[in-house]
Amino acid sequence: MSVDVNMPIYVISVAAELADMHPQTLRQYDRLGLVIPSRAPGRARRYSQRDVNVLREVQRLSQEGVSLEGIRRILELENQVLALQHRVSELTDELAQRRKSEATRVFAAGLAGDVVTLARGQRPRPRSQALMIWRGEPTR
Repeated sequence: MSVDVNMPIYVISVAAELADMHPQTLRQYDRLGLVIPSRAPGRARRYSQRDVNVLREVQRLSQEGVSLEGIRRILELENQVLALQHRVSELTDELAQRRKSEATRVFAAGLAGDVVTLARGQRPRPRSQALMIWRGEPTR
């Protein structure tokens, strides 16, 4: 059984202990928008495992000398990268589906110079036959 890393299950004292920080530091990061926990009824903060991982990353970056504003920008850019990677994956899947459906279609130049879609192995109709069909006349 796996635990959902996004499920807000830790109260602030437990999250602070897991991240090796003081609870007041977590409150400060919440106010700054670095790590915004979920709220339980009564407005109590609830942290997920993902939040704890981000808190550890904030701590690592801070110890390396990155300012809190720099950390906020890094986290923002990482979130944008994740969103873009997700979108690329969606578009790749959509493109693969389109290619599958279009694999059976052929595009050709019609006799009037227009582009027509045909089934594989089919040829464009002669212009006179196409006009007859358009007018509703019987074909030979």
